[in-house]
Amino acid sequence: MSRRALTEINAGSMADIAFLLLIFWLVTTTIDSDEGIQRQLPPIVPPVENPPVVKERNVYVVLVNGKDQLLVEGEIMDINKLKEGAKEFLVANGDGILYPARPEIEKFPIRALVSKTEVDQKVADFQSFYDNAATDNEKDGFESQLKQWKKKQIAIKHLKVDYYELPSSALISMQNDNNTSYNMYIQVQNELQAAVNELRDELTEAKFNMTYDELKTRYERERSNPNYEEWLQTIRAVYPQRVSEAEPKDASNLYN
Repeated sequence: MSRRALTEINAGSMADIAFLLLIFWLVTTTIDSDEGIQRQLPPIVPPVENPPVVKERNVYVVLVNGKDQLLVEGEIMDINKLKEGAKEFLVANGDGILYPARPEIEKFPIRALVSKTEVDQKVADFQSFYDNAATDNEKDGFESQLKQWKKKQIAIKHLKVDYYELPSSALISMQNDNNTSYNMYIQVQNELQAAVNELRDELTEAKFNMTYDELKTRYERERSNPNYEEWLQTIRAVYPQRVSEAEPKDASNLYN
Protein backbone atom coordinates (compact mmCIF):
# COMPACT_ATOMS: atom_id res chain seq x y z
CA MET A 1 0.00 0.00 0.00
CA SER A 2 1.68 3.24 -1.13
CA ARG A 3 1.66 6.42 0.94
CA ARG A 4 0.46 9.67 -0.51
CA ALA A 5 3.28 12.21 -0.81
CA LEU A 6 2.89 15.25 1.42
CA THR A 7 2.25 18.47 -0.44
CA GLU A 8 4.96 21.05 0.21
CA ILE A 9 3.92 24.55 1.21
CA ASN A 10 5.35 27.24 -1.01
CA ALA A 11 7.14 29.65 1.38
CA GLY A 12 8.77 31.69 -1.33
CA SER A 13 6.67 34.78 -0.59
CA MET A 14 7.05 34.69 3.22
CA ALA A 15 10.09 36.95 3.13
CA ASP A 16 8.18 39.55 1.12
CA ILE A 17 5.24 39.40 3.52
CA ALA A 18 7.50 39.78 6.54
CA PHE A 19 9.22 42.76 4.93
CA LEU A 20 5.87 44.44 4.18
CA LEU A 21 4.73 43.87 7.79
CA LEU A 22 7.95 45.44 9.05
CA ILE A 23 7.43 48.50 6.83
CA PHE A 24 3.83 48.79 8.03
CA TRP A 25 4.98 48.66 11.66
CA LEU A 26 7.64 51.34 11.14
CA VAL A 27 5.17 53.65 9.44
CA THR A 28 2.33 53.30 11.95
CA THR A 29 4.16 52.93 15.28
CA THR A 30 5.01 55.95 17.44
CA ILE A 31 8.37 55.46 19.11
CA ASP A 32 8.83 57.33 22.39
CA SER A 33 12.01 59.34 22.64
CA ASP A 34 13.59 60.86 25.70
CA GLU A 35 13.95 64.62 25.62
CA GLY A 36 17.09 66.10 27.04
CA ILE A 37 17.13 68.90 29.59
CA GLN A 38 17.45 72.25 27.83
CA ARG A 39 20.53 73.91 29.19
CA GLN A 40 22.98 76.54 28.04
CA LEU A 41 26.44 75.03 28.20
CA PRO A 42 29.33 77.36 29.06
CA PRO A 43 31.44 78.27 26.02
CA ILE A 44 34.82 76.64 25.51
CA VAL A 45 37.53 79.18 26.29
CA PRO A 46 40.97 78.47 24.78
CA PRO A 47 43.63 78.13 27.49
CA VAL A 48 45.71 80.93 26.00
CA GLU A 49 42.91 83.45 26.47
CA ASN A 50 41.85 85.12 29.70
CA PRO A 51 38.25 84.28 30.60
CA PRO A 52 35.84 87.23 30.22
CA VAL A 53 35.01 89.19 33.36
CA VAL A 54 31.42 88.58 34.43
CA LYS A 55 29.68 90.79 36.98
CA GLU A 56 28.71 88.78 40.06
CA ARG A 57 25.29 90.41 40.13
CA ASN A 58 24.56 88.94 36.68
CA VAL A 59 24.99 85.33 37.84
CA TYR A 60 22.59 83.54 40.19
CA VAL A 61 24.82 80.83 41.66
CA VAL A 62 23.19 77.57 42.72
CA LEU A 63 25.47 74.94 44.31
CA VAL A 64 24.61 71.44 45.52
CA ASN A 65 27.15 69.49 47.57
CA GLY A 66 27.62 65.76 48.08
CA LYS A 67 25.20 65.77 51.03
CA ASP A 68 22.42 67.26 48.88
CA GLN A 69 22.68 70.62 50.66
CA LEU A 70 21.73 73.65 48.61
CA LEU A 71 23.79 76.84 48.66
CA VAL A 72 22.30 79.77 46.71
CA GLU A 73 24.11 83.08 46.41
CA GLY A 74 26.33 82.08 49.33
CA GLU A 75 23.46 81.18 51.68
CA ILE A 76 21.93 77.83 52.66
CA MET A 77 18.49 77.52 51.06
CA ASP A 78 15.67 75.00 51.25
CA ILE A 79 14.79 73.42 47.91
CA ASN A 80 11.21 74.65 48.30
CA LYS A 81 12.39 78.27 48.11
CA LEU A 82 14.62 77.86 45.07
CA LYS A 83 11.94 78.51 42.46
CA GLU A 84 10.84 81.81 43.99
CA GLY A 85 14.45 82.92 44.38
CA ALA A 86 15.17 82.17 40.73
CA LYS A 87 12.01 83.98 39.62
CA GLU A 88 13.00 87.08 41.56
CA PHE A 89 16.45 87.04 39.95
CA LEU A 90 14.84 86.93 36.49
CA VAL A 91 12.31 89.69 37.27
CA ALA A 92 13.87 92.18 39.68
CA ASN A 93 15.85 95.14 38.39
CA GLY A 94 19.11 95.79 40.21
CA ASP A 95 18.93 99.55 39.73
CA GLY A 96 15.79 99.79 41.86
CA ILE A 97 13.44 100.93 39.09
CA LEU A 98 11.00 98.06 39.42
CA TYR A 99 11.41 97.66 43.17
CA PRO A 100 12.55 101.08 44.51
CA ALA A 101 11.75 100.28 48.16
CA ARG A 102 13.96 97.21 48.32
CA PRO A 103 17.68 97.95 48.55
CA GLU A 104 18.54 94.21 48.74
CA ILE A 105 17.79 93.75 45.04
CA GLU A 106 20.93 95.73 44.17
CA LYS A 107 22.64 92.33 43.96
CA PHE A 108 20.51 91.44 40.91
CA PRO A 109 21.20 92.28 37.23
CA ILE A 110 20.41 95.72 35.90
CA ARG A 111 17.82 95.40 33.16
CA ALA A 112 18.06 97.74 30.19
CA LEU A 113 14.98 99.64 29.03
CA VAL A 114 13.89 98.68 25.52
CA SER A 115 11.90 101.64 24.22
CA LYS A 116 9.96 101.88 20.97
CA THR A 117 11.63 105.16 20.02
CA GLU A 118 15.15 103.79 20.37
CA VAL A 119 14.32 100.46 18.70
CA ASP A 120 12.64 102.05 15.68
CA GLN A 121 15.66 104.33 15.23
CA LYS A 122 18.12 101.42 15.51
CA VAL A 123 16.17 99.38 12.95
CA ALA A 124 16.20 102.31 10.52
CA ASP A 125 19.94 102.91 11.10
CA PHE A 126 21.04 99.31 10.60
CA GLN A 127 18.75 98.90 7.61
CA SER A 128 20.51 101.89 6.03
CA PHE A 129 23.94 100.48 6.96
CA TYR A 130 22.99 97.13 5.45
CA ASP A 131 21.66 98.65 2.22
CA ASN A 132 24.83 100.72 1.75
CA ALA A 133 27.39 98.13 2.88
CA ALA A 134 30.40 97.92 0.57
CA THR A 135 31.34 94.26 1.19
CA ASP A 136 29.58 90.99 1.97
CA ASN A 137 31.30 90.86 5.37
CA GLU A 138 29.91 94.26 6.26
CA LYS A 139 26.45 93.18 5.10
CA ASP A 140 26.62 90.06 7.28
CA GLY A 141 27.58 92.13 10.31
CA PHE A 142 24.85 94.70 9.80
CA GLU A 143 22.28 92.00 9.01
CA SER A 144 22.97 90.28 12.32
CA GLN A 145 22.45 93.51 14.25
CA LEU A 146 19.37 94.35 12.20
CA LYS A 147 17.76 91.00 13.06
CA GLN A 148 18.36 91.54 16.78
CA TRP A 149 16.75 94.98 16.76
CA LYS A 150 13.84 93.72 14.66
CA LYS A 151 13.17 91.05 17.29
CA LYS A 152 12.93 93.79 19.91
CA GLN A 153 10.65 95.75 17.61
CA ILE A 154 8.34 92.74 17.30
CA ALA A 155 8.34 92.27 21.09
CA ILE A 156 7.27 95.87 21.68
CA LYS A 157 4.58 95.57 19.02
CA HIS A 158 2.93 92.64 20.79
CA LEU A 159 3.58 93.75 24.37
CA LYS A 160 2.24 97.20 23.43
CA VAL A 161 4.61 98.74 25.99
CA ASP A 162 8.32 99.32 26.47
CA TYR A 163 10.00 96.59 28.49
CA TYR A 164 13.17 95.84 30.43
CA GLU A 165 15.50 93.10 29.20
CA LEU A 166 18.14 91.10 31.02
CA PRO A 167 21.76 91.77 30.03
CA SER A 168 23.18 89.09 27.75
CA SER A 169 25.55 87.88 30.47
CA ALA A 170 22.80 87.34 33.07
CA LEU A 171 22.11 83.68 33.82
CA ILE A 172 21.39 81.09 36.50
CA SER A 173 24.47 78.95 37.06
CA MET A 174 23.95 75.49 38.56
CA GLN A 175 26.79 73.32 39.79
CA ASN A 176 26.54 70.03 41.64
CA ASP A 177 29.03 67.77 43.36
CA ASN A 178 30.18 64.45 41.95
CA ASN A 179 28.43 62.81 44.93
CA THR A 180 25.15 64.71 44.62
CA SER A 181 22.24 62.26 44.46
CA TYR A 182 20.38 61.95 41.19
CA ASN A 183 17.09 62.73 42.97
CA MET A 184 18.43 66.05 44.31
CA TYR A 185 19.95 66.89 40.94
CA ILE A 186 16.56 66.44 39.24
CA GLN A 187 14.74 68.41 41.95
CA VAL A 188 17.03 71.40 41.43
CA GLN A 189 16.66 71.16 37.65
CA ASN A 190 12.88 71.04 37.97
CA GLU A 191 12.71 74.05 40.30
CA LEU A 192 14.89 76.19 38.04
CA GLN A 193 12.92 75.20 34.94
CA ALA A 194 9.65 75.82 36.79
CA ALA A 195 10.79 79.37 37.57
CA VAL A 196 11.23 80.16 33.87
CA ASN A 197 8.04 78.32 32.89
CA GLU A 198 5.86 80.12 35.43
CA LEU A 199 7.11 83.55 34.41
CA ARG A 200 6.49 82.73 30.76
CA ASP A 201 3.02 81.41 31.59
CA GLU A 202 2.11 84.55 33.51
CA LEU A 203 3.15 86.83 30.67
CA THR A 204 1.57 84.66 27.95
CA GLU A 205 -1.74 84.51 29.77
CA ALA A 206 -1.71 88.26 30.39
CA LYS A 207 -0.96 89.17 26.78
CA PHE A 208 -2.37 86.31 24.69
CA ASN A 209 -4.95 84.58 26.95
CA MET A 210 -3.28 81.16 26.90
CA THR A 211 -0.46 79.30 28.61
CA TYR A 212 3.02 79.19 27.17
CA ASP A 213 2.65 75.46 26.39
CA GLU A 214 -0.63 76.13 24.58
CA LEU A 215 1.10 78.79 22.52
CA LYS A 216 3.89 76.36 21.58
CA THR A 217 1.31 73.73 20.62
CA ARG A 218 -0.58 76.16 18.39
CA TYR A 219 2.65 77.22 16.76
CA GLU A 220 3.55 73.58 15.98
CA ARG A 221 0.10 72.95 14.49
CA GLU A 222 -0.29 76.22 12.60
CA ARG A 223 3.14 77.30 11.45
CA SER A 224 1.50 79.27 8.67
CA ASN A 225 0.19 81.74 11.27
CA PRO A 226 2.99 84.31 11.74
CA ASN A 227 1.49 85.63 14.98
CA TYR A 228 2.30 82.49 16.96
CA GLU A 229 5.97 82.61 16.06
CA GLU A 230 6.16 86.31 16.92
CA TRP A 231 4.34 85.74 20.22
CA LEU A 232 6.80 83.01 21.20
CA GLN A 233 9.66 85.29 20.26
CA THR A 234 8.16 88.06 22.41
CA ILE A 235 7.84 85.88 25.53
CA ARG A 236 11.39 84.57 25.12
CA ALA A 237 12.72 88.10 24.73
CA VAL A 238 11.35 89.09 28.14
CA TYR A 239 12.13 85.78 29.87
CA PRO A 240 14.97 84.01 28.06
CA GLN A 241 16.12 80.48 28.90
CA ARG A 242 19.24 81.33 30.90
CA VAL A 243 20.14 78.25 32.95
CA SER A 244 23.73 77.09 32.60
CA GLU A 245 25.12 73.91 34.14
CA ALA A 246 28.79 73.94 35.13
CA GLU A 247 30.99 70.87 35.37
CA PRO A 248 30.59 69.02 38.70
CA LYS A 249 33.28 69.42 41.38
CA ASP A 250 34.49 67.36 44.31
CA ALA A 251 32.86 67.88 47.69
CA SER A 252 35.95 69.51 49.16
CA ASN A 253 35.94 72.24 46.52
CA LEU A 254 32.27 72.90 45.85
CA TYR A 255 31.68 75.57 48.51
CA ASN A 256 35.12 77.12 48.17
